[in-house]
Amino acid sequence: MKEGLLWFDDDPGRGLAEKVMQATRRYRQKYGASPNVCYVHPATMGANGNGAEREIEGVCVAPLPSVLRHHFWVGQEQK
Repeated sequence: MKEGLLWFDDDPGRGLAEKVMQATRRYRQKYGASPNVCYVHPATMGANGNGAEREIEGVCVAPLPSVLRHHFWVGQEQK
């Protein structure tokens, strides 16, 4: 992915799915298209930081060490 939307959410009261959905909703508002990938810091995926990719409502959520904690990088990955 070369371009995307970087979303910040450090609210401990919201879970991963809700945060991803808010980020993807904003992406759709801004770009008029649906994202298919969301990169997050590995610790976001699980307590030990070794979480595997998962899908949340059609969006692949994947760990990427270069993404800062509490940030969600959403966009369209070209296949």
